Amino acid sequence: MEIFDVLVVGGGPGGYLCAERAAQKGLKAAVFEKKALGGTCLNEGCIPTKTLLNSSKMYRHAKESAAFGVTAENVTFDHAKVIDRKNKVVKTLVAGVGATMKANKVTVVNADTKIKGRSENGFAVEANGTVYEGRRLVIATGSETVVPPVPGLKEGLASGFVLTNREVLDEKTLPRELVVIGGGVIGLEMAYYFASVGTKVTVIEMMPKIAGATDPEICKVIQDSFEKKGMIFKLSCKVLEVKANSVIYEENGEKKEIACDKVLLSAGRKPSTAGIGIETLGVEMDRAAVKTDRHLCTNVSGVYAIGDCNGKLMLAHTAYREAEVAVNHMVGIKDEMRYDVIPSVIYTDPEVASVGYSKEGAEAAGMNVKEVKLPMSYAGRYLAETEGGKGFIKLVVDTDKKRLVGCHMVGSYASEIIMTATMMVDTELTPSRLEKLVFPHPTVSEIIREAIFHI
Repeated sequence: MEIFDVLVVGGGPGGYLCAERAAQKGLKAAVFEKKALGGTCLNEGCIPTKTLLNSSKMYRHAKESAAFGVTAENVTFDHAKVIDRKNKVVKTLVAGVGATMKANKVTVVNADTKIKGRSENGFAVEANGTVYEGRRLVIATGSETVVPPVPGLKEGLASGFVLTNREVLDEKTLPRELVVIGGGVIGLEMAYYFASVGTKVTVIEMMPKIAGATDPEICKVIQDSFEKKGMIFKLSCKVLEVKANSVIYEENGEKKEIACDKVLLSAGRKPSTAGIGIETLGVEMDRAAVKTDRHLCTNVSGVYAIGDCNGKLMLAHTAYREAEVAVNHMVGIKDEMRYDVIPSVIYTDPEVASVGYSKEGAEAAGMNVKEVKLPMSYAGRYLAETEGGKGFIKLVVDTDKKRLVGCHMVGSYASEIIMTATMMVDTELTPSRLEKLVFPHPTVSEIIREAIFHI
């Protein structure tokens, strides 16, 4: 029997990169994926949604460019072609991941896989009736859509009236009216796409604000921007029932009903760990999440858990870094996760990006901090390229240790600029050192330099 050094269950961002990095460090690796390599991120999440959002941005710019001296007539939008292009992009990237696995001599098994527990050679998994054994086991099974116990929701999913992020990305017909259940990042990005291309969109959110833990002031900016595009928000509202062509919800104690063509369920995600045989290992769990330390180790020696299944931060780039930390631990390289320096982004227009602590979060952690806020218009390029934008940046500085501990921004290019702030937070540069950094001019990233000089 062939014995592997590493068995990776799950071929999403964390799983396939884990197998790749393990192979590059001389370990014999196998990765098991029941669907397509790339997991949710590549096939049903990050990449497909950004493909759609880019098309909607081009469409909106063509229609709304008069202020910049550009007028276009008879601009049309072909949603079916957008979906076709999305499929082409996904197919190309999935093939690229497969080629990378082959180049690194990683064994790829496309099959539903069950963990069988310990074996004479370490651990065993079964796929397509074959048992594979390995000295180490990495659980990288990702996450799945949360389906709340709302009457009619499961029936709606079965009939196709209710869609998750998986099905909505394959719909080739634009709904006239869409209700989005959940105002988190995934829900907002899809809501923004459909609203930008002509669908009437209503977002129902239980919390009093959208975008989860995002800075409340930033949430207000993007909500105002979205409402100007026609989106309707029902905040502090609870969905009571999903019917054949409508959603019933409660608002201020009053029951209301809204008719729609489709419903997008985006009420959160949970670790996908049920039914994979994890109970055979004796691994400690926190409900559906696999408990791990900063090296991604579980309580069982030789077993690791990376990506969404450990419930830490459900972001593809978190999974990438966790994969590297786990492999480094396997080969004896000193490394650990720092979850406090993981950036997050909302890819709407305007974009939202943040890293590190908010002012309130830093104070709750016992820091003495100063917050600096500047409008994005301090950057000349932002003003040149944006008409009436309300973007801004906030820097959070630890005044005792004299270092940047957080950055939050809303505006164009935020998704690209945030990496600069992430490096500053990660390397704990002092404001006096930051002042000496030279930014290219004119760029929107100069807003960070401007803000530093206001500390």
